[in-house]
Amino acid sequence: MATYKVGYFVGSLSSTSINRELSKALIRLAPEDLEFTEIPIGNLPLYSPDFDTAYPPEAVALKEAIHRSQAILFVTPEYNRSIPGALKNAIDWASRPWGQNAFDHIPAAVIGASIGQIGTALAQQSLRGVLAFCNARQMTAPEAYIQYKPELFPGDGEVTDPSTASFLSAYMSEFREHIMRVLAVLPREAPVPTA
Repeated sequence: MATYKVGYFVGSLSSTSINRELSKALIRLAPEDLEFTEIPIGNLPLYSPDFDTAYPPEAVALKEAIHRSQAILFVTPEYNRSIPGALKNAIDWASRPWGQNAFDHIPAAVIGASIGQIGTALAQQSLRGVLAFCNARQMTAPEAYIQYKPELFPGDGEVTDPSTASFLSAYMSEFREHIMRVLAVLPREAPVPTA
């Protein structure tokens, strides 16, 4: 059975991130042939075009991790009705310099959790706009706006509510199908040198 390498971003830098808990649940409920590697974003300096001719090591490592991935999963909170700054910064690094966009044609999915009832809906819409510009091949359905409750996600990837667990499992199965469909048409090339 083929294994698909999925890089994933957790948009929050918080040590108590509820979206990190969501990412653990998604990995636990995902099909067995998806292999996950977190791509860290907390050590990146702020992006500036001044670096385009000589990327710092942290940004080189970021782009290399994306190139090693066959798909990308974004698990993000919502800050002020939009994308967390750290995640946007990582996307800016990965998509530059011009012509060296690491997200070009990559299968991607977006999901997020918040304590509010709209469950990161506006952040996801902002992120989708950015990813569209980056030419990522996004899974557009099912959409997944998760309202977080501590009793629902007690830790270590456990989900106590069967209907939520079933929904997340179905979401990850659909993501697997999306990856297969995109890669059948747009196979990922071998990693290319980064800036």
